[in-house]
Amino acid sequence: MSARAACVIGWPVRHSRSPSIHGHWIEQYGLDATYRREEVAPEAFGDFIAHLAERGYVGANITIPHKEAALALSEPDDRARAVGAANTLWYDRGRLNSTNTDVEGFSANLDAAVPGWDRRAGDAVVLGAGGSARGVIYGLIERGITRIHVINRTPERAQALQARFGAAVQPANHAALPHLLSRAALLVNTTSLGMTGQPPLEIDLAPMPRQAVVADLVYAPLETPLLAAARGRGLAVADGLGMLLHQAVRGFQLWFGVRPEVTPQLRAVIETDLAK
Repeated sequence: MSARAACVIGWPVRHSRSPSIHGHWIEQYGLDATYRREEVAPEAFGDFIAHLAERGYVGANITIPHKEAALALSEPDDRARAVGAANTLWYDRGRLNSTNTDVEGFSANLDAAVPGWDRRAGDAVVLGAGGSARGVIYGLIERGITRIHVINRTPERAQALQARFGAAVQPANHAALPHLLSRAALLVNTTSLGMTGQPPLEIDLAPMPRQAVVADLVYAPLETPLLAAARGRGLAVADGLGMLLHQAVRGFQLWFGVRPEVTPQLRAVIETDLAK
């Protein structure tokens, strides 16, 4: 019997750390399995997915720019449908199913970094209104957060999230940020600001309560200026690498039948990979 195979599909895909994550687990659990990168142009994506099993794959991770197309070409679960994007595909009785594990990756990373984060009194403030923000907002609502202020450069996109997710989402403008932070239990950056090669995220965390949590989805650099500022104020933090690792767990389980653990050893492997 040939090895079970999965892959990550993107355009480009060279930057993906998924092969390092899944390769570590395959080796750790001694599986007869493999995980590859597949660089597929948008115009070829539909045909590639239509013949995924024939190419020897039991499933796949999907990254930019294919997440919305993957949703349309599969049978999505409630999470993928609500978020409007799929990042994980797998076969079940011949049907190609999809989900969005960014949701649980975000929540599980916060659970690991700051246990009880969802029981702290206060609102959530989300910076950005793109695909990552959709996954974060769905995860926050799923965990019972009832007021989520969304700040985005273009207000229309924040308003679209309110239309998608309901009254829990409150669009706000940047001028309101100091007031919103003074009542916040959680601040989440879903934008690319602060990423290596991108402009910095300039934000004053002074108004935030001492028990507040700051999460940044950026993982290059590992310690973003936002997280450094939060640590400097003694606030609890959750970084983007943790989310990257936790979002990979369920796909591996669906493809290979083993639920892997996010360990310090795995984190060290990916930190080394990122430093190259």
